[in-house]
Amino acid sequence: MATITNIDIRIVELLRQGDKAAISLLYDNYSDALFGVILRIVQQEELAEEILQDTFLKIWKFRESYDESKGRFFTWMLNIARNTAIDQTRLKSFSQKNQDLDNVVSIIDDQNQDHFNVDTIGISELITQLPEEHRIIIDLVYFKGYTHIEAAEELSLPLGTLKTRLRLAIIQLRKTFGISLIVLGFAFGFFN
Repeated sequence: MATITNIDIRIVELLRQGDKAAISLLYDNYSDALFGVILRIVQQEELAEEILQDTFLKIWKFRESYDESKGRFFTWMLNIARNTAIDQTRLKSFSQKNQDLDNVVSIIDDQNQDHFNVDTIGISELITQLPEEHRIIIDLVYFKGYTHIEAAEELSLPLGTLKTRLRLAIIQLRKTFGISLIVLGFAFGFFN
């Protein structure tokens, strides 16, 4: 069993009991250390503060997953903070890439005077005809920019289930509405 301090023991006990006093203890004892790690990754103080809050929420949400036989409590929290910060930087990078792509598409549209977007080709209308479990996944992943992991967490689904439903939704769109794979691919950004 990994070494654990008395304060860690107390915090873990409170977390397992669902006692919100654990959050105060977490903040008082670990916020500076976790904030420092997050700030080194994201290099923006305001963003680091937001990620620190997300980290504490994840610690609370996943409190049952801490296993003292696998490592120190601080290391477990540090991994949550680090992963949350890395995910955020990836999301920002993804958003920036999409914004850059939007700018390129906009320039091409201006040159060609053709406007091609999901609404004008009717994809949004077609998606409303899907079963709700498929429609929600399509909306999160393709229209709101969630990663598969984020969408699975949002919907409380196993990742494999989410991917299967997403694949089935695309297949259903192709079959039901006779849309070619190429049109769907471009509409959903498969060929970026």
